[in-house]
Amino acid sequence: MTELVKHEPATIYIKPSTGLTALNLRDLWTYRELVFFMIWRDIKVRYRQTLLGAAWAVIQPLMTMIVFNFLFGTVAKVPTDGIAYPIFAFTALLPWGLFTTALNQASRSLTANHNMITKIYFPRLVLPVASVLAGLIDFAIAFVILIGLMFYFKVTPAWNVLWALPLFVLLAILTALGVALWLSAINVQYRDVNYALPFITQFWLFITPVAYSAQVISEKWQLAYSLNPMAGVVNGFRWALLGSGRGPDAALWVSVGISLLVLVTGLFYFRNMERTFADTI
Repeated sequence: MTELVKHEPATIYIKPSTGLTALNLRDLWTYRELVFFMIWRDIKVRYRQTLLGAAWAVIQPLMTMIVFNFLFGTVAKVPTDGIAYPIFAFTALLPWGLFTTALNQASRSLTANHNMITKIYFPRLVLPVASVLAGLIDFAIAFVILIGLMFYFKVTPAWNVLWALPLFVLLAILTALGVALWLSAINVQYRDVNYALPFITQFWLFITPVAYSAQVISEKWQLAYSLNPMAGVVNGFRWALLGSGRGPDAALWVSVGISLLVLVTGLFYFRNMERTFADTI
């Protein structure tokens, strides 16, 4: 006769994740194919049934540059560090266009895909991330126009472009994603975000050195001015492409710190609200 062995039942404790593990960022890698699919879908939907299609990625910054050139280059004659104003403005409009396109699309990504959220499970973080990354396509198209303008005005790129420009593109993406995580989560509960977004982007444009040089800001206000993370991005683009302004300094690191702070807090807030998205949306 064999003896019966008694097994004591194991006790399993289920506890909520804490710290960085609560973000479950590994899910983005697990669902990477869905991220790529959403990026491709966002690009197709953006230009579906449009007459000019992807040409809008060029028309918008180009027309803005023409208006800025007349108002700030011809009429106001703002200082441009000896650089032709069209180049000076278009170099700043590139990261600004990337930021605003990503911010507008990502902030509305949850409400625009409410059918998916209420019917199937997937990490909701996929939606704002895909919307932000889709903006890189428009950025790449507009960048070709900048290269043409630099040839036309005989502007030689600075050597910093080889290593610094990708870092500032990354900083623009992280800044847009951080702000979009806050706004997209809030937009699920309060649709006021849709009405506030145009005002937010317009106001943000005025406090960012897109149409003017950051050098016109008084020295005593430079550090406070750098609390705007996009000021660091725009100044960095001009420095990397044109050699204009100062390189990485204390003001830039303040902008980087603010951008990372907004991103990390946005991630935690988004994850905390994620459990209620399907019920609220």
